[in-house]
Amino acid sequence: MQELEYIELETIPNPTASVIWLHGLGASGHDFEPVVPELGLPAGAAVRFLFPHAPVMPVTINGGMSMPAWYDIKAMDIDRVVDTEQLKASADAVARMIDREIERGISAENIIIAGFSQGGAVAYELGLSYPKRLAGILALSTYFATCDTIELSAANRAIPINVYHGSFDPVVPEALGRRSVEQLESMGYQPRYETYPMEHSVCLEEVQDIGRFIRQHAL
Repeated sequence: MQELEYIELETIPNPTASVIWLHGLGASGHDFEPVVPELGLPAGAAVRFLFPHAPVMPVTINGGMSMPAWYDIKAMDIDRVVDTEQLKASADAVARMIDREIERGISAENIIIAGFSQGGAVAYELGLSYPKRLAGILALSTYFATCDTIELSAANRAIPINVYHGSFDPVVPEALGRRSVEQLESMGYQPRYETYPMEHSVCLEEVQDIGRFIRQHAL
């Protein structure tokens, strides 16, 4: 996969932490850019936010229409039949972004991977397999698509993971969020799970919880 284009936003110059935030199907990096001022980060927090744009590809469940997607979804049953190779290729592309952040002077232990819906599935694959210790994973309204094939990294066996989901989500049912938590726990992780009275979206309470996670684990 070619290098990803992305939006870059720094809270103040000379950042000491990075958050790479992956959007959902059919969206773009612009989706979560407006969230940054609502996170409640301290005035002196120096954080670089990177919002990559997924490549455009045909998506089977949408009649083969081409749109921004991290991978193809072949069927919308409860187990979500997805193109695992495309998902892993997207994770590799985002991993190269992490590598560049490290080259720019950010410690891997101060880099958080966040992902919404499709982006969250990529965040799981990337965050749990990346060879250097990361600050944490934020899994938003998503599912663990590669739980049966992922090659877990010893460096991230104790990585903090927060899983957030809307209790009225009609797109990615909350059952998939809960299943992700069970799958993670079966692997020895200790994810924190929170639900919010919303559909397939984000809400202010969730955004504030995301801000607290960033403060706790990356600053």
